[in-house]
Amino acid sequence: MRGEIVIAHINVTVKRLFIYLLGLFFLSLGVSFSIQANMGVSPVSSLAYALTLSSGISIGLMTVAANVLFIIVQIILSKRLNVREAIVQLIIAFLFGGMMDFTLFLVELLPNPSTILSQGLFLLVSLFLVALGLLGYFNAKFPLMPYDELTHVISDRFKMEFSKAKITSDLLNVIVAAGIGLIFIQSLGSIGIGTFVAAIFVGKILGWMMRKFQPALMDFVHLDKDNIQESVERTVLEQEEQDKKHEEKEEGRSVLES
Repeated sequence: MRGEIVIAHINVTVKRLFIYLLGLFFLSLGVSFSIQANMGVSPVSSLAYALTLSSGISIGLMTVAANVLFIIVQIILSKRLNVREAIVQLIIAFLFGGMMDFTLFLVELLPNPSTILSQGLFLLVSLFLVALGLLGYFNAKFPLMPYDELTHVISDRFKMEFSKAKITSDLLNVIVAAGIGLIFIQSLGSIGIGTFVAAIFVGKILGWMMRKFQPALMDFVHLDKDNIQESVERTVLEQEEQDKKHEEKEEGRSVLES
């Protein structure tokens, strides 16, 4: 029975990992659509894309670079260094950076949006894909990416509500990205109407998706939860029966010896 419990736990973990990776993939795909829309990317990716526009280096590598900066800022604000957490965040950053390069390659295979209508369509698709990615990414309950961890650090360091810390981190990211664009390419670069549309509507779309799909997603991820509990209860009952039989045998021996 203990083997069943272990297998059930493994099944749940595998499902959570699947949802997590799928979430990161859709998130990167959504960002890639916003890049191709050329109307401004979401605040989360604005710094990485500003670095790409300024340096000519791939969005994947600049995503890793931006996340390294976020980790450094975390350490400075929290005044502590957890090597294990930093390594995990760095691994996630490299994973997401690789996905960014891959998904941008896929999106670039599509016809380039050359009209306001087609750009708006790409932007709309990006909003839903980013929200869908966040739905899986957050609900998998795996380690967060450096930017999201930084938001938590800001919240703790300055005693702010998480929603206000999120607005603060997004605003700072956009300001730094705009500054880099103005200095190196003399334009706002990664910042545009799409940046503000994403800041307003991604959260609303995510809220709708959570109300609509989160229960089914949780049922899928924790499908074996009841089985785990049943296995635990069976194991406990069997152990109690074995203990009872052992006690009866000991009592029988005591009677015979007396």
